[in-house]
Amino acid sequence: MIEVLRAGPLTTVQDLGRSAWRDRGLSRCGALDDLALAMGNLLVGNEAGAAGLEFTMGPAVLRFATDSCIALTGSDSDATVDGRPLRSGWRMAVRAGQTLQLAAPRERMRSYVTVAGGIAVEPVLGSRSTDLKAGFGGLAGRALRDGDRLPIAPATGPRRRSVGLRAPEWEAAVRTLPGPEHGEFSAAARRAFWATDWTVTPQSNRMGYRLQGPNLQRRRGGELASHGVLPGVVQLPPSGQPIVLLADAQTTGGYPKIGVVIRADLWKLAQLRLGASLRFVPCTPDEALEAWRRRQLLLDQWKTALA
Repeated sequence: MIEVLRAGPLTTVQDLGRSAWRDRGLSRCGALDDLALAMGNLLVGNEAGAAGLEFTMGPAVLRFATDSCIALTGSDSDATVDGRPLRSGWRMAVRAGQTLQLAAPRERMRSYVTVAGGIAVEPVLGSRSTDLKAGFGGLAGRALRDGDRLPIAPATGPRRRSVGLRAPEWEAAVRTLPGPEHGEFSAAARRAFWATDWTVTPQSNRMGYRLQGPNLQRRRGGELASHGVLPGVVQLPPSGQPIVLLADAQTTGGYPKIGVVIRADLWKLAQLRLGASLRFVPCTPDEALEAWRRRQLLLDQWKTALA
């Protein structure tokens, strides 16, 4: 059991989400930085998709009611267990009664804490992820509050020795495919889309990042029929300011799609702070597939290193 002494601004239970229910109008949800969640789970001996805790901006305090093993991944937050430093990308054994104190990140946005066995809240539709819009999932679809108590599933094996993994390099640039309506924008608008350092505005959340920069307009107006959208889609509303959809995004929309961030780079968006800059980098379908192959290879390398 984990007791939440200080929940922080927005802390939720997340796994890898509900990918099989979008045809029923349900968002995928899940960890925004799914690579960090997978790393943390592998460090403590879980399957990559086990449920952990996603902290947005921190700070937070947790107390462990049983002996266990935990890992911290994702952001560059300082953390201690009863005063002993816990570095990001490392695991540590904890004893019953010990307290984890997590500081606010210095430059990034989200931290992840995983525990051996995984957070064992009741799954809904095959996932323990918190759906804040629909109001179900972890702790009945809400952010954690001070005083919450979280069950932990039995661990598959002891993980006592401290060990770490090296996270991939991070930069505020995401590889992006041209979207279906990319060609409907003027040449100047298309150049601006790729050349601009877009600013993440405060009107951003787990559904999507609203960006600020030059005004991009289609060459021809008119409404589009509502169509399916996915995390990574870059929409252009009438304001001409892009919206990048994230894990909690709706399942349909009618705005033109100027680009689609490739799946292998979605984790980078999770770590962008409000006010930070973002650049879209042109990418081909073959390059997107190769990037995903390399990501899966990285997970295999992590598993081998920890075996």
